[in-house]
Amino acid sequence: MSEFDTQKDKYVTFRSGNEYYGLKIQYVNEIIVIQEITEIPETAEYVKGLINLRGKIIPVVDVRLRFRQEPIAYTDRTCIIVVQFEKTVVGLIVEQIAEVVEIPKENVMPSPSLGKNDSSNRKFVAAIGKVGEDVKLLLDPARLLSDEDVAALDNIEDEVEGGEDDEETNR
Repeated sequence: MSEFDTQKDKYVTFRSGNEYYGLKIQYVNEIIVIQEITEIPETAEYVKGLINLRGKIIPVVDVRLRFRQEPIAYTDRTCIIVVQFEKTVVGLIVEQIAEVVEIPKENVMPSPSLGKNDSSNRKFVAAIGKVGEDVKLLLDPARLLSDEDVAALDNIEDEVEGGEDDEETNR
């Protein structure tokens, strides 16, 4: 059985507010404890800043703020889910990891559309997953960031990594 087969239909679920969300496990690189975040001036409120993960600079987004929920203090249960989609790597700050669940394809339904003016977090939801009597909102990580956010974060990442090289040569 290939690695893809073992990940098929598997989702990492987490809580944000009163809802449970899921991300396809194929997008998840790792889950880490919350750590020191370097703030970036003049970015969207939900972009909390950058972390240094074993020498790689990764932007982090607070999922609660992205969903326009009230901010809460980070605790020992707060985690960063490091996800990769296309060429973008980003950390998603979540309140608490719930579990890894298997949601067979037949239990995954398209996200209902409430019209183009629906500005709630449903625009981030790719599908709805049924797990027993529970419902999980399945996210598309690419929808969590706008194209402008991705471009801005890529530029910051390039500057930071380029700046480190400059520091090395100036020593």
